Amino acid sequence: MKVRKLAVEGALELTPRVFEDARGLFVSPFQEEAFAAATGRRLFPVAQTNHSRSSRGVVRGVHYTTTPPGTAKYVYCARGAALDIVVDIRVGSPTYGAVDAVLLDQADFRCMYFPVGVGHAFVALADDTVMSYMLSGSYVAEQELALRALDPALALPIPDDVEPLLSDRDRVAITLAEARAQGLLPRYEECRRIEAALMPPLDVAVPA
Repeated sequence: MKVRKLAVEGALELTPRVFEDARGLFVSPFQEEAFAAATGRRLFPVAQTNHSRSSRGVVRGVHYTTTPPGTAKYVYCARGAALDIVVDIRVGSPTYGAVDAVLLDQADFRCMYFPVGVGHAFVALADDTVMSYMLSGSYVAEQELALRALDPALALPIPDDVEPLLSDRDRVAITLAEARAQGLLPRYEECRRIEAALMPPLDVAVPA
């Protein structure tokens, strides 16, 4: 598995090897050994898995979880294709405001790791695009917030040939500047502390 650091501090692109033959293919989107080698840490204990299906043009996000409790994510595309986007909204982060995107699809099965506190969005590039997530925390509606995906200050790399389709919730979401002014953004040091507790270094024993 190849691992590449993204422009947002702590976010990763992970590309597994795909084995294909006349019968079809086999791939392991998550590999603990490769993740640990890249980060020096175990992946978070998985509290919930999510599965979404989207039509071409659907834009989901920018979503994030209040911190605390905060949520880390590991995401891949099981079918179709999507431009998966990470946004650094952690106040005090060395890469605050940075945006990076990775093409996730059913050919290369690239994955993305989202550290605690960052924003997540994606643009479906094909009909019936299926996204699969592992999350460190369970869904609690009042802890889930959204930023406006079309906020010019974010300048998300939505392709010019895509007509964005947003949910009612995402359409009325506030901008990054508004969220910061209202004190709604996670703080970098708090995010790091929570993530360290979720994902101890490899030389630290995990309680039975």
